[in-house]
Amino acid sequence: MEQIDKFKEHINLGYTFKKDAFIIGTGMLDQQALNGAQVKIPLKTLNRHGLIAGATGTGKTKTLQVIAEQLSLKGIPSVLMDLKGDLTGLACPGTNNEHIEKRCASIGVPYEATGLPVELMSISNEKGVKLKATVSEFGPVLMSQILDLNNTQSGILSLIFRYCDMKHLPLLDLMDLRSILKYAINEGKAEITKEFGAVSSNSVNTILRKIIELEQQGAENFYGERSFEVEDFVRQESGRGVVSIIRLTDIQNRPKLFSTFMLSLLSEIYETFPEQGDQEAPKLCLFIDEAHLVFSNASKDLLEKIEAIVKLIRSKGVGIFFCTQTPTDVPDEILGQLGLKVQHALRAFTAKDRKAINKTAENYPISPFYKTSEVLTSMGIGEALITVLNEKGIPTPLVHTLLRAPVSRMGILSPEEIDQQVKASKLVNKYNEPINRESAFEILEEKLNNAAPENQEKEAPSRSKRKASAKEKESFFEALSKNTMVRQLGRTFFRELTRGIMGSLTNKKR
Repeated sequence: MEQIDKFKEHINLGYTFKKDAFIIGTGMLDQQALNGAQVKIPLKTLNRHGLIAGATGTGKTKTLQVIAEQLSLKGIPSVLMDLKGDLTGLACPGTNNEHIEKRCASIGVPYEATGLPVELMSISNEKGVKLKATVSEFGPVLMSQILDLNNTQSGILSLIFRYCDMKHLPLLDLMDLRSILKYAINEGKAEITKEFGAVSSNSVNTILRKIIELEQQGAENFYGERSFEVEDFVRQESGRGVVSIIRLTDIQNRPKLFSTFMLSLLSEIYETFPEQGDQEAPKLCLFIDEAHLVFSNASKDLLEKIEAIVKLIRSKGVGIFFCTQTPTDVPDEILGQLGLKVQHALRAFTAKDRKAINKTAENYPISPFYKTSEVLTSMGIGEALITVLNEKGIPTPLVHTLLRAPVSRMGILSPEEIDQQVKASKLVNKYNEPINRESAFEILEEKLNNAAPENQEKEAPSRSKRKASAKEKESFFEALSKNTMVRQLGRTFFRELTRGIMGSLTNKKR
């Protein structure tokens, strides 16, 4: 009994905050949930980012759902990357049952089934508000990092962007970018060489191949107009924060597109939102489910860019939360920036698993009540080890927590319910109407078409000269043809000349 009282005192001391917070669950000791040991998360430090980790089936996504719910109820909007398609239930009230009632009683919170304001979005063919961005908005540096270009290729891309700025050629989609790259090594080669110096055809062709690779992952749906305004993420309805769910179920096998979109989104938020420092609550929270897809296929430059944004974006009042299987999925440089850590159970089936568990345990504060490596393998579904930064920026005690149940639906929306959500959206009409204004592709095509008649006029005199010359040659050969021997020599000469030309074209040696 004395041990339990000490534990409760330890938790209450560590999880009592002066400013606003929400209850995430209650502390557990010796596999038993203890009433009166509530674990809370302060709103003030949520811009210090976070991690939700654990093995498949341990409840990571439901924890993400609970945090997004509580933020919305506090009036804080959030953006959720839904790769598995199981977060749309946030729009509808949940269903109570005996198990939920027992859990809520243990935690000391009432269960109030609640649906939340949800905006369904997509960067592909899923139903919802279409999120797009233009190539120009990415800029040459970001595009080079996305395409994983070397220094020479990056220099060429910067040159192309500069040329388009000077000539007022809008780069809206990937077709525009491909058109201007082809123009640079063909019809526009002389002009661009005179202005900027020679451009390597081999390097341009490499860039074109990388663009095609990006297109094959579905990026042509993402690049274009109308560009999404990130201020539309920061909305409230009836005092509740809007939960923007970006449906990504059809791009799980296209990690390049996912990381491209994530980086563009973070960059746009960082560049658009004003500096606000540490406030009483975050302005916006982003949850990236299956976060390993962002990092596993990203180039070194791309990782450095993400790392830089994660470090700096908190001053904009934005918190980023990575949801993945193990903390090792997240680069150490980023992992060290994460204040909130929610660690669900891990499974130790192999020697490699046990090493990973020991390494994971080292990422958490030492607790006088637990041996972290043992708790990591013994937690049940809906339980997690939690630590967060308090209002002074100090990590709170590590606590084995029984997590509260979601108040919204734990299942997904039906196709009919999704259609209703999209129909009721205030943003669909703004972003889903196709826009195809004149851009680099159309301007260059028109320029080349207009140049064709001029070239024909210039060639006309030379053609007439060639015809006259041909007549003279014809009369000369007619005279020669009267001699049988000369005629035979002529046929032999032209046959050998033709073979020589054809051999050189096909790289064949005679």
